Amino acid sequence: MIRIKIIIFTITCVFLFLVLNLFYFEVVKGNKFKELSNKNCIRILPQEGGRGRIIDRQGIVIVGNELCYDVLIMSSDAKQLDKTLMNASRVLGTDFKNLKNTFKGSLTASSIPMALAKNIDLKKAIALEELKPDLNGIIIQPRPQRGYPYGRLACHVLGYLNEIDRWRLTKLADYGYKTKDIVGFGGLEEKYDYYLRQEEGGLSMEVDHRGRFVRTLGFRPPKSGKDIQLTLDVKIQKIVEENLSGKVGCVVIMEPYSGQIIALASWPNFNPSAFVTKSNSSIYDFLNNPEAPLINRAISAAYPAGSVFKLVVATAALETGKINLSTTFLCTGSINVGKQKFSCWDTHHEENLRDAITHSCNVFFYRTGLLLGAQAIHDYAVKLGLSRGTSVDLPYEESGFLPHPLWRKIYRFKNWLEGDTVNLSIGQGELLVTPLQIARMMAIFANRGRLVTPYIVKTIAGQDVSNYQKKIITLPIKMSTIDSIREDLRNVVADPSGTANVLSTLSVPVSGKTGTAQAPPGQPHAWFIGFFPFKSPKFVICVFLEHGGSGYRATLLAKQIIETMIQEGIL
Repeated sequence: MIRIKIIIFTITCVFLFLVLNLFYFEVVKGNKFKELSNKNCIRILPQEGGRGRIIDRQGIVIVGNELCYDVLIMSSDAKQLDKTLMNASRVLGTDFKNLKNTFKGSLTASSIPMALAKNIDLKKAIALEELKPDLNGIIIQPRPQRGYPYGRLACHVLGYLNEIDRWRLTKLADYGYKTKDIVGFGGLEEKYDYYLRQEEGGLSMEVDHRGRFVRTLGFRPPKSGKDIQLTLDVKIQKIVEENLSGKVGCVVIMEPYSGQIIALASWPNFNPSAFVTKSNSSIYDFLNNPEAPLINRAISAAYPAGSVFKLVVATAALETGKINLSTTFLCTGSINVGKQKFSCWDTHHEENLRDAITHSCNVFFYRTGLLLGAQAIHDYAVKLGLSRGTSVDLPYEESGFLPHPLWRKIYRFKNWLEGDTVNLSIGQGELLVTPLQIARMMAIFANRGRLVTPYIVKTIAGQDVSNYQKKIITLPIKMSTIDSIREDLRNVVADPSGTANVLSTLSVPVSGKTGTAQAPPGQPHAWFIGFFPFKSPKFVICVFLEHGGSGYRATLLAKQIIETMIQEGIL
């Protein structure tokens, strides 16, 4: 009797436990399991929009989007999986084991399609579509991919795309960025990524227990990013890059009155499409090339200015009255300052300011610099836009460096000597500038006294964002000083003994200044800065050749560029 009661009690407890559990799962947790059940029969197929295009000032597409095809799989049927992958591997020309490993590596959740292959060609995409009945769960998804119709052209301006890294993800997570997003690195792709990036859409589908399509539940169309129009001119950019090719350096061409950058090229360059197609060998070469092709030498590298800095000293000397147009100094080929000898590149004899700029006489500027003093040189260099960034709308701009006596005292624990002033007077010593800073400085003499802010983005989604007129500063420099130096710069080209006389044969009158900046242990850097046409300047040009040997070589390159522009009917 007791045994029967025990059995009945046990059975009652078991049934009670089952009823309570049934109540718990059906009532208490019912909504949760219903939601999980719904998710198990719903698949989300993401649809990517196109990234915003980048176009030049004439509306020519420099960077756009090309249609490519990805192979996705949504099958959750293990029995059918091997057969599906085997059939797909034959069409894709991929080993079955590799394809299966790709599937396992991509496996995240049953509701998310997994990528088997990316960027397949159109023929393979069509072949897979034809075999759809034998490819359970396979989807061929068209996708816009970054396309570069001009290849490497303007790559340093544009930047490239890559998968988001941890540093960027930490900074941008609050703005909707997530792991594995493709974002811009360098150039406009990074600076304006928020505007260029697309908004993802998607297709919501119901599937059965085997993962087979039942019906479409909804569709949200993707949105393309905003188009960006540049001040860049593709035609001039091509001329610049073709002439710069094979040389280490950079060229900047800009409008002197507005600051619009017409061309900006740095060499060596890189192919941004390598990062899109994941060409590991090309990317490895870019990253390990000792000539650093990923660096934009026009804005992200700073160099000694050499003789182009003499324009700062000339401006300071005339403005402060330390010299006038009649002041002369005797150049015997060198001067002694203390126990040290400072040489000139030639013996020029008696020189006034015009002669000194025309011949790039070091001795004249040594003596002028000593009359001015280091602080005055520093102050006028700052006025002319050196020692700070230009605020160009590109990332990673260097500010350069402008030494002065107080800095030397505080950071080097040394006194500023006259020899340091002499070095600074010809753009040597610890002075560092970027080619874009020097181009902007030359624009002051081209536009008669206004400091512009260089920029390269004109409109975003058709809206003008340049606002350049508010960024122009009229400098407190006498017009007589500007006009005098302008005439001197023209003389550098027009005078048979001028250092840039090679440009005198051009049909368009050019003004300019050469520079040879010592950069031991290698060859000197070569500079040429100028503007043209002389009376009504349309363009400012800065040519810089890293370890180019002499300013003459940079001047020859400038001549080739301007000559080609004339032949193409641009001038």
